[in-house]
Amino acid sequence: MSPATGRPGRIPLRLRRAPVPWDRQAPTWRDAKPGLIADALKRAQSRPSGNWYVIGASRDLPPGRTLGVTVGSTEVVAWRDGEGKLRTGPGACPHLGAPLRDSPVRCGTLVCHWHGLALDGWPFAGWEPYPAFDDGVLLWVRLDRVGGETPSERPYVPVRPRVRDAVEAVYTGVGRCEPEDVVANRLDPWHGAWFHPYSFVDLTVTGTPADSPADNDGFMVDVSFKVAGRLVVPVRARFTAPEPRTVVMHIIEGEGAGSVVETHATPLAPDERGRPRTAVTEALVAASDRRGFAVARAAAPLLRPLMRASAGRLWRDDLAYAERRWELRDSGRFPG
Repeated sequence: MSPATGRPGRIPLRLRRAPVPWDRQAPTWRDAKPGLIADALKRAQSRPSGNWYVIGASRDLPPGRTLGVTVGSTEVVAWRDGEGKLRTGPGACPHLGAPLRDSPVRCGTLVCHWHGLALDGWPFAGWEPYPAFDDGVLLWVRLDRVGGETPSERPYVPVRPRVRDAVEAVYTGVGRCEPEDVVANRLDPWHGAWFHPYSFVDLTVTGTPADSPADNDGFMVDVSFKVAGRLVVPVRARFTAPEPRTVVMHIIEGEGAGSVVETHATPLAPDERGRPRTAVTEALVAASDRRGFAVARAAAPLLRPLMRASAGRLWRDDLAYAERRWELRDSGRFPG
């Protein structure tokens, strides 16, 4: 496959002249070597995270609202102060343990609904804030006790198009697995056309870390996104893992070159049976040099639900993949 160049004015759609039925496409199981995927996962896990965890989408936390999440066993509350800055800290009130996620925000101050203890984001009455970062698309919190690494001043945010020049959407789902199962799913690009035939066709992995060790964990993939019938959009993409809980797909050739899809895995509190749970937060940041893309940006409020729905369909399958992987690992039956 030769990806479309993505040059302004060139129609990105292609007509598959000799489409191959799903069951007649070339098997990929010989290329998807378990050891190769495992090595890529180990390299990702060896990279620093600075103890930063994604806790949600920037758009999902407007002023006056609270966000509550339990990362591992640490309860976190987040809100915006009077200047719109992200504030995070322990989710239990230091007085008698009230759930601060249920408390209101008044003029940027979080007011405990049990006894009125007011928090403006600075240390007070035994409550100590956590470092927080809003990158314009995602919200991050730094939890040094959970991560146990050397902390960094900021999270390792992947390179992405400027938000004002792009259309962004964020999907969030939860699976019964651990973050490594989510990352391993993303570091297996070979499953795309087999497991997601409704979205991907003509997928070929053209480069792996074994081919170019200097790339560390880079997988190069030629693939076509299905539009309708035989109409497709071919692209070339590169998958990398910049930190232990993140995998990024960069479109490097074809329509939307420069666009990114970031997959972040955040460990949550276990379920009632003690099984691990992981939140998948996927940020889609789409960009294009086409003149008509300005229309797409203007229509972003209408496009975002469609983008989230598309991501949700893929993750319905991929979370099943990740959950199955964890079940096999937990029972000592995982063949990889």
